[in-house]
Amino acid sequence: MEAQNSAAGMVHVTLFSFGFKYGLPTDINFLWDVRFLPNPFWVDSLRERTGEETDVAEYAIGNEVGREFLRLLEPMICFLVEKNKVDSKGPLVLAVGCTGGRHRSVAVVESLRSIFDKQSVTLTVFHRDIEKG
Repeated sequence: MEAQNSAAGMVHVTLFSFGFKYGLPTDINFLWDVRFLPNPFWVDSLRERTGEETDVAEYAIGNEVGREFLRLLEPMICFLVEKNKVDSKGPLVLAVGCTGGRHRSVAVVESLRSIFDKQSVTLTVFHRDIEKG
C-alpha cells in the first residue's frame, strides 16, 4: 500500500469499485456492498455502459434509496478520515462492490469523490473491474 500518513495530518485514501463476481479485494479497511441499488445491467440501453456516465449513475443512485445511502455514508466517511488522522493508522482503503463492478459501485465511487474534496486527504480512485465482463 501507499506511504504512512504525513506529520501534517494528511491521510492517503484509496477508494475503488469492484465486482463481487471477480472476487473480494484484499488489504482493505472498509467495504460497502451496493447490490441493493437498482441495477443498470437490466436496462438494455445502459447495460454496455458504465457508472462513470451520467445517465447510468442517475439510474443507479439518483433515486430515493441511492440518495439516502450516500447521505448516510458521508458522515461515516468523514468520521473514518478524522479517526485515521488522529490515530495515524496509515492509508485508508475503501472498497465499494456490486455484482460486476461496472455500474452501481462505479457510480457510488464517483459520487463519493466530492466528499473527499472537503477533506485533507490525498485521494487515489480506480475501478478494478470496470472493463471485465
